[in-house]
Amino acid sequence: MSLRDDQLATLKAAGKDFDYYNIANLDGIDHLPYSLKVLVENLVRNIDGANITDEHVKTLLDWDPNAEPSHEIQFTPSRVIMQDFTGVPCIVDLATMRDAVKELGGDPEVINPQVQSDMVIDHSVQIDKYGIANAVQENMDIEYQRNGERYQFLRWGQQAFKNFRVVPPGTGIIHQVNIEYLAKVVMSKTEANGNTLAYLDSCVGTDSHTTTENGLGVLGWGVGGIEAEAAMLGQPISMLVPRVVGFKLTGSIPEGVTATDVVLTITDMLRKHGVVGKFVEFYGEGIASVPLANRATIGNMDPEFGSTCGIFPIDNVTLDYLRLTGRSKEQVALVEAYAKANKLWGDASDPDYVEPQYSEYEELDLGTVVPSIAGPKRPQDRILLSEAKEMFEKTAPAYETEKTVKDPVAVSTDFRGDFDIENGDVAIASITSCTNTSNPSVMIAAGLIARNAHAKGLKPKPWVKTSLAPGSQVVADYLKAAGLQDDLDALGYQLVGFGCATCIGNSGPLLPEISEAINTNDLTVTAVLSGNRNFEGRISPDVKMNYLASPPLVIAYALAGTMDFDFETQPLGADADGNDVYLKDIWPTNSEVAAVVDGTVSREMFLKDYASVFDGDHRWKGLDVPEGELFAWNDKSTYVRKQTFFDGMKATPDPVADIHGARVLALLGDSVTTDHISPAGAFKASSPAGKYLTERGVEPKNFNSYGSRRGNHEIMVRGTFGNIRLRNQLLASVGEEVTPGGFTYDFLAKKPTTIFEASRDYIDNKVPLVVLAGKEYGTGSSRDWAAKGTVMLGVKAVITESFERIHRSNLIGMGVLPLQFPAGESYESLGLNGTETYDIAGVEKLNEGVTPKTVHVTATHEDGSKTEFDAVVRIDTPGEADYYRNGGILQYVLRNLMK
Repeated sequence: MSLRDDQLATLKAAGKDFDYYNIANLDGIDHLPYSLKVLVENLVRNIDGANITDEHVKTLLDWDPNAEPSHEIQFTPSRVIMQDFTGVPCIVDLATMRDAVKELGGDPEVINPQVQSDMVIDHSVQIDKYGIANAVQENMDIEYQRNGERYQFLRWGQQAFKNFRVVPPGTGIIHQVNIEYLAKVVMSKTEANGNTLAYLDSCVGTDSHTTTENGLGVLGWGVGGIEAEAAMLGQPISMLVPRVVGFKLTGSIPEGVTATDVVLTITDMLRKHGVVGKFVEFYGEGIASVPLANRATIGNMDPEFGSTCGIFPIDNVTLDYLRLTGRSKEQVALVEAYAKANKLWGDASDPDYVEPQYSEYEELDLGTVVPSIAGPKRPQDRILLSEAKEMFEKTAPAYETEKTVKDPVAVSTDFRGDFDIENGDVAIASITSCTNTSNPSVMIAAGLIARNAHAKGLKPKPWVKTSLAPGSQVVADYLKAAGLQDDLDALGYQLVGFGCATCIGNSGPLLPEISEAINTNDLTVTAVLSGNRNFEGRISPDVKMNYLASPPLVIAYALAGTMDFDFETQPLGADADGNDVYLKDIWPTNSEVAAVVDGTVSREMFLKDYASVFDGDHRWKGLDVPEGELFAWNDKSTYVRKQTFFDGMKATPDPVADIHGARVLALLGDSVTTDHISPAGAFKASSPAGKYLTERGVEPKNFNSYGSRRGNHEIMVRGTFGNIRLRNQLLASVGEEVTPGGFTYDFLAKKPTTIFEASRDYIDNKVPLVVLAGKEYGTGSSRDWAAKGTVMLGVKAVITESFERIHRSNLIGMGVLPLQFPAGESYESLGLNGTETYDIAGVEKLNEGVTPKTVHVTATHEDGSKTEFDAVVRIDTPGEADYYRNGGILQYVLRNLMK
């Protein structure tokens, strides 16, 4: 008998009996943080005697808060959620795996999601049309024209795969749809014996902001598409039992402060504290006063502060939100009964509450939070609003060049009239992204700012591209019900779509006259968005500086028209009587916001909008859908191509080998993000990807974005390391100018060229490649193509000072070796500049079932001298070693399924 058998018990909720795995009576459970209790239940329920044993459970129950992570466990998510940028390649890979199984003589239908897997199509809408009444419909028409092939493919997947559902375009943003509808908090299913099993909802997603669900008490985080595919196919995720940071919230939000200000403050604090690889858990009596929407906003920004999750426990706030969003009485009763029975109830005022022990502690008095923004290129770089003008003036000169024109530049447009633009002007002011559009308080506040500004005759400056892209149709409903959409419309904030839009880089083109003026005069213009990502080059190719702000502040900056602005001392304009109007004159009070939220946001809205969430509109229903268990690949498609990862794959993997004679493809600095590595946003006809499409008769106006073409590996590999802000210092090492973008030096051809073209030369000549980088390599979204593109370029190893969690894991998942320089060392300190050839010895120990702690690296300089060092192997778990030995996680899964 195992713990799995011993702990099976019966629970009654809403008059119905449920089987469940009782963890409340296990020794050691009381002192555990909520998040680790969730892992205990997950382990107990999934004990199989091999991957997961009683001993794993005991290790977790004996958790030492002060210990460094060393114990490996296997986490088995209950669900997988995807968005379409990252989800399309997942389904491409599954479809390709079906072909591979058939070629190896197996049954293709063994490739099927084993857990509930949902895709929300939210990343493809671009803001082509804005500031007009019918913008949302026109943008959706364009979206379907651009993405018809992809959507047909997803409709095929919807009918071909079991346990796979698709939320069609125009419905909402993945994380908002997740917390408002898909998440159950406690799930249930019918067992073989006819009984109903209740178990905890847990969910990994192919978007790093999956942590939004942490606000509901649902444990989960963003993983690479590679890990997500394995989870869909029933594979547990290997992880080390983490340190857990307890974060106590006290006090209440003061007047004039928003949930966005709170989350930017928490992001700033936790980045400074250092939480990469750790869990963060919010606790204490103060959390009872934190609304669920604010909890979700905090959870959403978890990738920005860097931890694996940022979770709140289940309590009455959770139950109230489930009721509001249309969950049934029976479901709410089950959540409450289950949480209380399994010591997962997080009400600190409950007499049975036991305060958990944590590894580290942080505390924030919400009353000390002040209005803030973040930028100009990282979400953790918080700026007090009162100091924003001063900070902009200090930062802006770094973005100017000798070509930058300092004087105002005249622009003439049909759409917005004639005006001058200059450095610092706000070119984009967008209310967008899952961070804030799921929070009624900040959305209503934006609507009230619009109402007050409209009443005083204020308008955004004509050069500002304004847009409103809510995260669900419910937002549109309550803004309309409150009468606020009319005021937003008056300020140019018409609905443009239901999707990530600006935050993912789908801001759409600026007016051509504005774009030309910016680029001809090398102007440093800015973007302000209510999102979570503001990395360089992400928002728009025309915009150098990007700032995160709350939705009401987005509108305030649209009215100001420039980042070079002090809201305390400078008026936004004048009213009809000529009186100056300041931000304080139009900013709503907290009580005004709360009154509108309470009076308009209703359960009935959620019930109506989610009643037919999987059906789609006439465009979705009208798609021509292919049928069959295998996808009929179209060789002429430029959107969806059969993957090459399984070409020539054998039933048994070849031994892994040491690396000899490798060349450096890229020499990079600190904080290289997955945005720098993974293709995203628009691309030019002169780029390798643009040339590929042009050669196939696709006109530049129909290029669409990299994200929309993630199902075509030929496009994606050509855009890897192609970000316009990437600076490959290898060029400087050989005396060439460092041209920003995807450029390198080809040591075989002895000339500078694109990274893609150099990689083809090296591959043709069987020369392996490495990448050298600094600290925090791979920061950012869970982009599988950052790893897929890396391996397809022929990179065998990446050597850095440190990695961020998801990208390191994804590199292993694609068979790329992640290595770190010895502690305290860097390529600079070792005297390396990328012109050397590299030999890496000791990798072959993995063939003996041993993961070496280090491998020996020999860098041979051009003069024949050598630099040698022992690099730390960042294969952190036995499961990751299995993936690496198999050439990647998908090959490992496919071979196991074949067995």
